[in-house]
Amino acid sequence: MNNLQLDWLKCFVATVDAGSLSGAAAEVHRSQSAVSMQIKKLEEAVGHRLLDRGPRALALTVEGQTLLGYARRMLDLESEAQSALSQEAVSGVVRMGVPDDYARRYLTPVLKRYAPRHGGVEIQLSCEQSTSLIPRVAAGDLDLVLVSRDHARRGTLLFHEPMVWVGSPQFDIWSRDPLPIAVYEATSLGRRSAMESLAQQGRAFKIVYNSSSLAGQIAAVESGLAVAALTQCSAPSHLQLLGAEHGLGPMAPMQVAVVRSTASRGSKAVDSLHRMLLSTLREGRAS
Repeated sequence: MNNLQLDWLKCFVATVDAGSLSGAAAEVHRSQSAVSMQIKKLEEAVGHRLLDRGPRALALTVEGQTLLGYARRMLDLESEAQSALSQEAVSGVVRMGVPDDYARRYLTPVLKRYAPRHGGVEIQLSCEQSTSLIPRVAAGDLDLVLVSRDHARRGTLLFHEPMVWVGSPQFDIWSRDPLPIAVYEATSLGRRSAMESLAQQGRAFKIVYNSSSLAGQIAAVESGLAVAALTQCSAPSHLQLLGAEHGLGPMAPMQVAVVRSTASRGSKAVDSLHRMLLSTLREGRAS
């Protein structure tokens, strides 16, 4: 096996994240043919095909999936080494958005790593629902958002967050017909996932509580007013997880992604936090 060059790995990872050679070419500032050639060299070096090139999309082979985690780690380490040796301190303001349910579980470990290394960066945090944050980053009002993405091409996919049904163990709300449910606002992706699941089961339901607040959803469940569909990371341990034995089927998971505004390109402060989000939260990183 030949040495793995970082340029090859950068093109490989960019292609996986972009889902296409053309998307990767824009990301690494090379031509599409150059990206294809870099990946070919990488495949020759490892002795395996890494990507299956279908008519509409690219898919990782088993060997490609194995290499992906190591490639991310190698590129992350290169970035950290460059930052550590750089004499130019990063400073500035990063305007970031994240929903309440992702803030504590996922943003906290990122900031714990980030703050000691970049004390000159001020982070202005907005906590809102994903459907409110996405238009703001698209408009340049925010620099970075950690959100449940609304379509497959939005931002860079980090991981899939399961959705769960929850109820109060003190009330058998799940047995009622129609089922009382608490939901987020009409545009919420979690609400859509919950209602699609109930529709597929043919289970009758009625909305008895509507709020954009996670705290409000939990209060509705704790009071015995309704059951709710929450992201797994936000479901309190004192609430009961409900499933097939309660007549409630599975829901589609949320695709959690980091989205960066076009206006923030060139900001070293945003660059540094964006890299930290990717290296800390992205699936497919070898442990």
